[in-house]
Amino acid sequence: MASSSAQSPQSPKAASPTPAAAPAALLSEEAATAAGILPASHWADQPLHEEHSDDDTASTLGSIASSTASLTSTIIEYRTHHGRTYHGEIGDAEGWEPNDKRHLESMDIAHHCFTICTGGKLFLSPLDKKKVQKVLDVGTGTGMWAIDFADEFPHAEVIGTDITPIQPSWVPPNVKFELDDCNREWTWPENTFDFINLRMLIGVIQDWDAVFREAYRTCKPGGYVESMCASCHFVSDDGSIKPGTALAQWGNIWYEGGRAFGRTFEVYNKDIQRKDMEAAGFVDIEFKDMVIPVGVWHPDKDAAERGLWWKMTLEADLEGYLNYICHTLLGWKEEETKVYCAHVRKEWNDPKIHGYVMGRVVWGRKPE
Repeated sequence: MASSSAQSPQSPKAASPTPAAAPAALLSEEAATAAGILPASHWADQPLHEEHSDDDTASTLGSIASSTASLTSTIIEYRTHHGRTYHGEIGDAEGWEPNDKRHLESMDIAHHCFTICTGGKLFLSPLDKKKVQKVLDVGTGTGMWAIDFADEFPHAEVIGTDITPIQPSWVPPNVKFELDDCNREWTWPENTFDFINLRMLIGVIQDWDAVFREAYRTCKPGGYVESMCASCHFVSDDGSIKPGTALAQWGNIWYEGGRAFGRTFEVYNKDIQRKDMEAAGFVDIEFKDMVIPVGVWHPDKDAAERGLWWKMTLEADLEGYLNYICHTLLGWKEEETKVYCAHVRKEWNDPKIHGYVMGRVVWGRKPE
């Protein structure tokens, strides 16, 4: 655990309305090459034969791997049992993630994955259950975090917001979902919420500084704001991620796509959470970094479990995560994206490749 002390709080500035981003422009071939992105045709020329190994790389997980299928089914069954709506985005808001059934199932698995990454906890902020009365979950997605938090805090009102109504219709009585674009000026009055959750909003926020200013304004004195994000840059301590491989290209694709989209995926790499939270006026800022392997190669049991669920989340709809970035921004054909995804899966399943990304949870308190 590390911490960062904030400067003396200043009067918060209300964020001015943020104009919607212009439609993302196709990235030119020259710009893609300058960003270190290999052409789509490169992946069609690479062999896809997977080498199988008898090495028990998942031994540290015990029975976890064998039980994930039933647990995943339970998560998806819960979501499907309560039904979904699949309407389009509101207004001129724009998102890079699909909202069809397959992707929603991946998002539900992701909720469990992110909870595993934080030690089975829904939050790391030092909340006082007796004082938490109103909570905001920004970019709630399928609403699983809001529902679980409401169950844990039955006396609190929990509001989940998103640009598309993909949440279940059956929810605890203290939960409600609203259509809202967090990139616009927030409509809630000052000092409304005891806790504001901003989880995995990479590629969603146009102006992180403005969002944290709005979070500061609408947070009650003594309340907390928490943000969880992950890097898109795969690294390996043993050099097993070689230049030119699919995992080595992963970060280049996401980061350059984010620049073309006008919504950064480099939140972790640029330490945006802590810097903008401090600039907004929050104090007692703390953070926790996490090693997130993809796959079960890591010798540490907890890390291997994080890696297993992270891999399951992405593989549940890998093409869905990459389609907008690769098709709309890089100009790849659907078949070319599928081939690249096949190479990504191959490398994730190779026990000799020990790739991981870093994740970070940051939380801070609004001064009383």
